[in-house]
Amino acid sequence: MIFYLPAFLLLIIAYFIKFKKVTWLISGYNTSSKKEKEKYNLVKLCRMMGNFTFGLSLILFIMATVSMILPKQEDIVLTVGFIALAVYSVVGIAYLNTGKRVLKDEGLNSSSK
Repeated sequence: MIFYLPAFLLLIIAYFIKFKKVTWLISGYNTSSKKEKEKYNLVKLCRMMGNFTFGLSLILFIMATVSMILPKQEDIVLTVGFIALAVYSVVGIAYLNTGKRVLKDEGLNSSSK
């Protein structure tokens, strides 16, 4: 039951990042210099970080719901849930930080110079 609160908070944060483009909620981007921020495609960055945060929220929501449905197996549900959160976080962060997925297209920038 306690996991509904963080799930709801992450849901709100994901909404603001993805749909309202509130970039100061993205750690690392919010402390970058203006020159560094210009390298990023904000639409892609906000979409991908919003989806990632929605995924974290979904895992917590599932954990809370299943632990309420199966109270006798709560320890197993929490263990599996935290492993899922850890794996999702590591894989998600690795995916977001590789392949220049959220950087501006260099081809467009070089043709405008």
